[in-house]
Amino acid sequence: GGEHTITYPILQALAAKHGPVGLVHVDAHTDTGDTALGEEIYHGSPFRRCVEEGLLDCGRVVQIGIRGSSYDPDPHKYCREQGFRVVPAEECWMKSLEPLMREVRAQMGDKPMYISFDIDGLDPAYAPGTGTPEIAGLTPAQGLEIIRGCKGLNIVGCDLVEVAPMYDVSGNTALLGANLLFEMLCVLPGVKTL
Repeated sequence: GGEHTITYPILQALAAKHGPVGLVHVDAHTDTGDTALGEEIYHGSPFRRCVEEGLLDCGRVVQIGIRGSSYDPDPHKYCREQGFRVVPAEECWMKSLEPLMREVRAQMGDKPMYISFDIDGLDPAYAPGTGTPEIAGLTPAQGLEIIRGCKGLNIVGCDLVEVAPMYDVSGNTALLGANLLFEMLCVLPGVKTL
């Protein structure tokens, strides 16, 4: 996909069919901002708009890899108040995320859920080609653990957003993004893999 605003209309369509959905959201940012330059719809606000419209089953929202600068001394307060589980990047450093994903699978249950993966959830050492890089992010292996950890869930859709190839002359960000999206396609219900 493009930037993270695209997730908002996708979730509108999915909620119209399935009702409120669960969400596994990988990102450096919570994307629950209210307004920017007077605009309510922008890449930092999609999940606030989704909450306001009742598109998310808020007790089944997990945000992984959150970090970076903030305008607020308690930047995750809004998310916690909605019932989201926020997993800051520091809780992921230097460890496997398989135990976390066991907990996430239990939290999601068998109800419809969506995966939204912002490439800036990964450290810019691996994915510099994005508009809002933040240091000390997830590794590609951890990204795979998150996606593969969703196998068996009732995934009704997924996206991979915020890849900006013009910011990465090596092409590694696009390569990583394409592979993560391929992995998401492999964990969709009914897909048989080796």
